[in-house]
Amino acid sequence: MRALLVVNPAATTTSARTRDVLIHALASEMKLEVVMTEYRGHARDLGRQAADSDDIDLVVALGGDGTVNEVVNGLLHRGPDLERLPGLAVVPGGSTNVFARALGLPNDAVEATGALLDALREERERTVGLGLATGTPGTEDESVPSRWFTFCAGLGFDAGVVGRVEQQRELGRRSTHALYLRQVLRQFLDDPHRRHGMITLERPGADPVTDLVLSIICNTSPWTFLGNRPVYAAPKASFDTGLDVLALSRMSTPAVARYATQLLTSSPERGPQGKHAVTLHDLTEFTLHSKVPLPLQMDGDHLGLRTSVTFTGVRRALRVIV
Repeated sequence: MRALLVVNPAATTTSARTRDVLIHALASEMKLEVVMTEYRGHARDLGRQAADSDDIDLVVALGGDGTVNEVVNGLLHRGPDLERLPGLAVVPGGSTNVFARALGLPNDAVEATGALLDALREERERTVGLGLATGTPGTEDESVPSRWFTFCAGLGFDAGVVGRVEQQRELGRRSTHALYLRQVLRQFLDDPHRRHGMITLERPGADPVTDLVLSIICNTSPWTFLGNRPVYAAPKASFDTGLDVLALSRMSTPAVARYATQLLTSSPERGPQGKHAVTLHDLTEFTLHSKVPLPLQMDGDHLGLRTSVTFTGVRRALRVIV
């Protein structure tokens, strides 16, 4: 087997020594090419090259969810093709690693590498669905390039939190759960739209859902992790179905306290619910429109401001070694 290992040297939970051990272990089982990413978007470029190559069987992403997202977008730059495209494997190296953990992989890079090698020997793989976000035709965002996401996206409040975290990281702060919680509080205090929602959700065959403040799109469950605690925004979401949505129409102080508590105590059987919560399951396509430009995030990466995004749940999009 010929494999390309895409390594993010800035991954927060792997050292140079650990990476050397992992590379040696993988190279003992396959013909391995190793490339260290050098700039934002490099992993996407490497994934695209692998997709266009005739001799790469597998792409291994060693890094966090952002690295995985870039590799996936490179692999699928011409769209899904299960027969032709290389498979994907993930060795978690970020601070949260939602995609890898949702697949059932260990959160430790060394243990995950061992699990990967076992899966290759036993020829274990699964086909997962992904989310695709595109600019909505007929809007000012229609020319925005489409982008795949593996586990979540968001327009509005949560994307604003992601943007704030990225700003702090650019200032040298470490990506920690405490950093995220501080930015959640600051976003809540500063968000001018939290009392009057700007977002409308439209989907075929149903009435629009209006005046939404927050919209979280899930491709799997859990939505994220706080340390070892999984957080379930949409417990029914799955790699085997379409997309799920959790949206809120109010973010007053009492409402935020209630829904935050529900998120922190969520389980695979029960997520946030209430009169200001909208939950939708297994959607193939829907569009979010906003009256004002709002932040957009996918897989934990802030992608700027948007006024309209169309989301599609694409089943059986990618082969993953598990």
